[in-house]
Amino acid sequence: GVHVWKNPFPVVDQSMKVYEAHVGMSSEGEPNVNTYDEFRLHVLPRIHKLGYTAIQLMAIQEHAYYASFGYHVTNYFAIASRSGEPEALKRLIDDAHGFGIVVFLDCVHAHSAKNVLDGINMFDGPPGCYHYEGPEGYHSDWDSRVFNYGSWEVLRFLLSNLAFFINEYRFDGFRFDGVTSMLYKHHGIAHAFVGGYDEYFGLHTDMDAAVYLMLANDLIHDLRPGCVSIAEDVSGMPTLCRPLMEGGFGFDYRLAMGIPDVMIKLLTEIPESDWSVEMIVGCLTDRRHGEKVIAYAESHDQALVGDKTIAFRLMDAEMYTGMTNLEWPTPTITRGIALHKVLRLLVMSLGGEGYLNFMGNEFGHPEWIDFPREGNGWSYHYSRRQWSLPDMDHLRYQHLNAFDKAMMHLEKEFPWLREGVHEYIVTKNEFDKLIVLEKGPLVFVFNLHSHHKYEFYRIGCTFSGTYRICLDSEWGEFGGSDQYDHSRLFRTETMSWEGRAHSMEVYTNPRSVLVLTRTGAPPVGSARARLEAKRCYGDDDGHEFVPP
Repeated sequence: GVHVWKNPFPVVDQSMKVYEAHVGMSSEGEPNVNTYDEFRLHVLPRIHKLGYTAIQLMAIQEHAYYASFGYHVTNYFAIASRSGEPEALKRLIDDAHGFGIVVFLDCVHAHSAKNVLDGINMFDGPPGCYHYEGPEGYHSDWDSRVFNYGSWEVLRFLLSNLAFFINEYRFDGFRFDGVTSMLYKHHGIAHAFVGGYDEYFGLHTDMDAAVYLMLANDLIHDLRPGCVSIAEDVSGMPTLCRPLMEGGFGFDYRLAMGIPDVMIKLLTEIPESDWSVEMIVGCLTDRRHGEKVIAYAESHDQALVGDKTIAFRLMDAEMYTGMTNLEWPTPTITRGIALHKVLRLLVMSLGGEGYLNFMGNEFGHPEWIDFPREGNGWSYHYSRRQWSLPDMDHLRYQHLNAFDKAMMHLEKEFPWLREGVHEYIVTKNEFDKLIVLEKGPLVFVFNLHSHHKYEFYRIGCTFSGTYRICLDSEWGEFGGSDQYDHSRLFRTETMSWEGRAHSMEVYTNPRSVLVLTRTGAPPVGSARARLEAKRCYGDDDGHEFVPP
């Protein structure tokens, strides 16, 4: 029957923690295309338990070719019928709202499938109905059609599509796919952006597409106050996430697409002993001031066949034999589990105002994604998620899952993923391979050294007081060595260090992260926190100042 909505739109959490998911490949057991109802009953509660505040649903718009990952859309006003009927998707979104989780649509308006019989290509006969005519109407890398954003009817079609998903399905926002391809007539093909403004503004800029994106953001924010828009742009287009009234495009967030490339480079090209903390910090903080960013160490792109997840790059074939707790871990497994935790929290703490994780990567899902296709005999074997792995007490996947959950809940307790939170990078020590970061009332101590353990290591800190441990990647529940007393306290001294007025001595194990919080610190974002920051930095506005 017709779905009757039970839950109101949830309030969008300022701390954006996004769980990227594909309903069809979320099944376990008999490999098949999973349904909206199965996802709602079995996967949604997992996401809620982990502590994510948003779900980004991929491959929702109808697409004929399953292996396209939903990016060759054939029917924009229909949902992917493989996974069920429209009412089932509504039940999924309604239950997510009941958990307080917002739901985003992975929106494919950068191109469309070139299918004629079941798509919109040549809808009225000639090739120029919704798309550019001639070569500019074809995307050579994606084997698809390019929309003519200067056409009044195309604008009506695409804008109506956004309104349809807000009004009919109650989506809370959109992740706009392929924004780089839209913004430039060369679609970013064979183009390495280095940051020159002539790369962004010129005759090669598709002004019609730029205007469409502005109209789209204006519409969705008007239809649904609080609606979230996310831009997938690799070029670094300026003002992408500035308000329309300032001449910006109006997006709320942009994806930090350069971070996964650096992660891959660290794990494949640079020996661990040569990792540069300066380079890592530089990558994580390389973003435009005043434009919010959603950071991620890896997404669905890195999980696809032909690429590898961070867990698989770290542990590779030993994941098949070494992830049991019934045997002593090999050096490869020990290193892999440790770095999997450290790198992900490093990205989450320093990469921006939001964090994204792809389904299953939170527990180091083994293997890759390969949709059924002719090349693999139409097999669903690698188009699934093995949810039972972190549920088995004798497997080490539980430790990675527990750490991811701890990260999410720590951020909920001390919400640092938001604008205006005190942030200061205290230490970038190349010799010791240490990064010390202040975020709100928290102090993060990242030790990227492969074997050096530091006792009584002095670090500078802005605020005096007593600090307690609120997270340590070396705790036993996370698969660590569990060497230290969890209740240990650290007290500051009036000894200036590394440009800070106070300092304290801490311990840190190799390939680990220690997170401390100041006892009695005011809540993040509170008036007391702003006043405290003002006293430290002399910020006339009384905001929690982010020093350069």
